[in-house]
Amino acid sequence: MKNNTIKELFNRHPHNPIISINDLPYKANSVFNAGAVKINEIIFLLMRVEDRRGISHLTLAQSKNGISDWQINSQPTLIPSPDDYPEEVWGIEDPRIIFLEEKKLWAITYTAYSKGGPLVSLITTSDFQNFTRYGPMMPPEDKDAALFPIRFDGRWAMIHRPVSYLPRPKANIWISFSPDLKHWGDHQVLIKARKGSWWDANKIGLSPPPLRTDEGWLILYHGVKITASGIIYRLGLALLDIINPRNLIARSDEWIFSPNESYEIYGDVDKVVFPCGWIQENDKILLYYGCADSCIGLATANLSELLDWLKKHNSL
Repeated sequence: MKNNTIKELFNRHPHNPIISINDLPYKANSVFNAGAVKINEIIFLLMRVEDRRGISHLTLAQSKNGISDWQINSQPTLIPSPDDYPEEVWGIEDPRIIFLEEKKLWAITYTAYSKGGPLVSLITTSDFQNFTRYGPMMPPEDKDAALFPIRFDGRWAMIHRPVSYLPRPKANIWISFSPDLKHWGDHQVLIKARKGSWWDANKIGLSPPPLRTDEGWLILYHGVKITASGIIYRLGLALLDIINPRNLIARSDEWIFSPNESYEIYGDVDKVVFPCGWIQENDKILLYYGCADSCIGLATANLSELLDWLKKHNSL
């Protein structure tokens, strides 16, 4: 029996899942892991759709209330283009969207699935109808990437998650810098995966893009725990310095969101909550997340409560 007296920071929408494969106007296997933005009072989701071959593409959906009455493009919005971009041969996945204030463009970082493994690529757009591909930003294996909306000391910054395998597999969250969005350097570990039995041991990664707040850049990240019955994807919080995002100033000890409902526990990949996009409306946060790699859910929270909770649960 659930303990209804415990207040959760994120509250699931009662109509979850808000988008499932039956809502798509064409045949596919699953829909999940959507980037999210709000433009002129309309919420746009750029959704990862896996077709019946197992190859992913991206499809745009829009809604006035961000919950229902979704207008979903009748055909894929962005499909892999392996002839020109061979790194996309096995699909494009998990878009994260940020508005580059200086360029007046939306930047979409996504995972291109190459024969050498997943890597980070970039697309920009001003209208979500016409898109410019930049190609790879990082070599494989790397994913879970998002840009910051502004430059720091003249350079763009990006959070991403490369994987090292020696002496044993390890996946930490890194930050890198670039003068032109193409050439990247000054790589450094930003958040280390913990060890042992922690909920975020060994493998972590960025979830939605960093969110600018009065306290700093708020980070929502996922931790992957390996258990006897399989993996569990959970979410936790971190905070970066607003001036120098290299500086980690808070990191939650506990997870704040975990697979709990049947649509999050059972799917193509069981026990997964995986957000790629969130939207701030004053103090309200709308979190759009993939559920068990099979559908899309919505959860809401208050930004002030998230920041207050993080202060009380800061493990640094």
